[in-house]
Parts: sequence; C-alpha cells; structure tokens
Amino acid sequence: MGKWHGRRTAGAAVAAGLVLLLAGCGGGGGGGDKAGGDPAAPAATTPAAGSADAGGGQSASDTPSPVLAQIKGGDDVLVTINSAVRDKDGYVTVQGTVTNNGTAPFNAVDWRGQETALVKSGASVAGAVLVDEAGKKRYYVLRDTDGRCLCTTGLIDVKPQATVPIFAQFPAPPAATTEVEFDLPTMPPAKITLSEG
Repeated sequence: MGKWHGRRTAGAAVAAGLVLLLAGCGGGGGGGDKAGGDPAAPAATTPAAGSADAGGGQSASDTPSPVLAQIKGGDDVLVTINSAVRDKDGYVTVQGTVTNNGTAPFNAVDWRGQETALVKSGASVAGAVLVDEAGKKRYYVLRDTDGRCLCTTGLIDVKPQATVPIFAQFPAPPAATTEVEFDLPTMPPAKITLSEG
C-alpha cells in the first residue's frame, strides 16, 4: 500500500506540474488558472471590435449610397447628395450632407427660398426643387400642415470644417422619370438619379 500511495502522490505531483507548465506556456503574463480565461477575453473583445466595425458601417450608412452629386457653392460650402429614393407612397426623399470648408460659420438662410410661406422653416433646405426636364415639371419640398418644410431645418452656425446631414422630401415624378435636376438656391444645379425604395 505504501508503494501504491507513493506512486499516486508522485503521479499527482507530475500532473500538477504539467498543468502549471502548460498554463505557463499558454498564458500571456496572466496567472496559470486564468490562462484558460484569457482566450475567452479576446473572443469577447473580438465581437466588440466587430461592433465597432459595425459602428463604422453605420458611419458609412450616414452616407446611404455612393455619391450621386457634389455641389460646390460660395463660402466654401459643399453639398453632397448621397441618395434620392422614390418610395411606394409617391414621395422622393433626397439625403446628403453639407460640409463647411470655409473659415467662418455657415447659415443656410438663403436656402429656404423666396416664398414668404417658407419663412417658418428658417435656415433650411426648404427652397430645394427637383426639376423633371423631360416632363417639364418642377417639384417643391413638401410641407406639413403648419407650412413648415419636410426637410432639414436649423442650419444655423454650421462650424468651419463641420459636416451635417440634410434631407428633403418631394412629390415623386412619374415612374418613367429616373433622372432629375436638384436645385438649391444660391448653388449650381446637379443631376441626380432616382432609385426605388
């Protein structure tokens, strides 16, 4: 019994030594018992990194589609149109960004248009128009029951080097019309292609 007990003790000591040796080789500076948990920590971090990548994807989704048009205006302002989607309800929603590349804050008061009814919309893109040249028709930004545009408002004091998202909703041209001109007061016109939502 003494020899058998000695062998069991020696075997247990060797097994414990191997566990410590393997743990020492596998761990990256952590304790031997935590070596098995360390690979799980990077695995937990990997989805977080994936989430960050997804966040990057969401940043990319701030630009919903490839650039349809870029319009450079005075005061070093750049308007980028990223999408113009016709939905099943008969509307077109144009989305994009405004970037102030100048050295002074930018106010979009002139973009609201000349109509007195649009004064309520303030500094906005309320004066935007879609022009269907083939159909010889102009489509103005839609308004709510209070006369405010269904568009981005509050475009006041856009800081230098800042980029802000914009949108405007219009009645949809006929289904056969796939290209329109996007007009914004004080800016050059730009051709954009409509897509189906």
